[in-house]
Amino acid sequence: MDDIDLAEPHLLAWLATVGLDAHYVRAEGDYLYRLDDAGNEIPVVDFAGGYGSLILGHNHPDIVACAREMLDHQAPVHAQFSRHPYAKRLAAELNTIVRRETGAEETYSAVFANSGAEAVEVAVKHAELDRVMRVAELRQEIESHIETVRAAVAAGEASVSEQAGAAVGLDTTDFASLAARISEVNAARAVTPPLLFALEGGFHGKLMGSVQMTHNAAYRTPFSALGTSVRFVAPGDVSALPKIFDEERVDLLDLAVTDSEITVICRPLPLFCAFVLEPVQGEGGIRVLDTGSAEQIQAACARVDCPVVVDEVQSGMGRTGTFLASSAVGLRGDYYALAKSLGGGLAKTGVMLARSPRYRPEFELVHSSTFAKDVFSTTIALKVLELLEADGGAAYRRATERGEYILGMLRSVWRDFPDVVADVRGRGLMLGLAFHDQSPSGVPGVRRHAEGGTFGYAVAGTLLERHRVRTFPTASAPNTLRFEPSIHIGDAEVAQLEAGLRDICAGLRAQDPAVLVDHTPGPGQEGDQTA
Repeated sequence: MDDIDLAEPHLLAWLATVGLDAHYVRAEGDYLYRLDDAGNEIPVVDFAGGYGSLILGHNHPDIVACAREMLDHQAPVHAQFSRHPYAKRLAAELNTIVRRETGAEETYSAVFANSGAEAVEVAVKHAELDRVMRVAELRQEIESHIETVRAAVAAGEASVSEQAGAAVGLDTTDFASLAARISEVNAARAVTPPLLFALEGGFHGKLMGSVQMTHNAAYRTPFSALGTSVRFVAPGDVSALPKIFDEERVDLLDLAVTDSEITVICRPLPLFCAFVLEPVQGEGGIRVLDTGSAEQIQAACARVDCPVVVDEVQSGMGRTGTFLASSAVGLRGDYYALAKSLGGGLAKTGVMLARSPRYRPEFELVHSSTFAKDVFSTTIALKVLELLEADGGAAYRRATERGEYILGMLRSVWRDFPDVVADVRGRGLMLGLAFHDQSPSGVPGVRRHAEGGTFGYAVAGTLLERHRVRTFPTASAPNTLRFEPSIHIGDAEVAQLEAGLRDICAGLRAQDPAVLVDHTPGPGQEGDQTA
């Protein structure tokens, strides 16, 4: 019974087929440690970095000391429905950093969460509350206008023209009929379901709501009936956004008096809930949003008052050389979602930042989270910000320098193996190397993994077993390996990664049958160790 994993037996069995079912017993800096058969530690350099959660590495001593101090002093981790000065300080620090980097004059209201997916859902949930309230405010304004016009009609100061009646399908100039028709039309149109937009290739989580915004159909389709439909826009088609918004537009009807004549005017219904995007698509293959696309999205959304939700869960916290990856391309969010490295590798936490002019205080009455905003996670997050901001933001400069160094190495591999490597991309310490499709390979094991969508995982398993390097492919682009180490990654570790990549590329070029470590039993086999 001890060997049965009741939590995730299917996943564990699958990991075993590609050699990724490792058991790590210790972690420090950019290393994880596993044991050999004799009980000795085997160091593995970690380029996966907790999917971007370890900008400061495993068990950073200052963060560990901060956690230990809280535990030693019996800090009240859970004290819901009370004052949270630590969370308030964290919100203030985040405001200082975000405002400095974006040049924003307004402040941001913070709502804390437990994960990145939750932070994204909180942003969209708030955006929908704001939209619903704007719809109600618009309808109230229109009803006020109707009553004003009604009074003008009663006083003999205005009359209904045939054109006004015809505008709503009436052949009468009776004001009561006109007002009733407008109220009827508006009531029907006001309940039009909201529209959500997201970029193709984006990944925003796997919860019931966030998975609807995740482009990968394998994650989304089984649950599509449970959530609001999302319209995905290809990154290359963002110039068409104004046309898309115009096609989806729904108007409410309003009344006005011009030269004693009543006219029907159209008022755009607040229909667009949000546009959700990552400035660097992590699971989509480490694809960086360019400045031109960012400008087009910003302008199109501003024109129709569609809030922009910037998902910085993986790209934020200094990973790309700036606190927000979006600031490098000039993208300004109405909402930001942060998580992963915010917890310093120890705490599970996230936060949604909402631009205060848009924030609705009523949200605090309809949303809460038991484990969010606790003293442990927010205090850890404060320590993380302190370390990132120390020495005038030396951590950001280090992320840029280390990223350029690794990117130079990856480009060198690409130059030497252009027939194997298709592309190298990314920014800072969020980098990717994409392989060409290996489906035509003459090596059966390589071809099988390529056709089954597991090629990147088999490469990762080979790097782990033969070169003691840990990384993974991106979830929605499995031929792309991701590299997201901490800012402390050294030259020797980069050289170790380079040696592994060159070994695999050379084997793929040579059609070496043993290029990949493959634990998948073939026909009549119980555990062949080579491809």
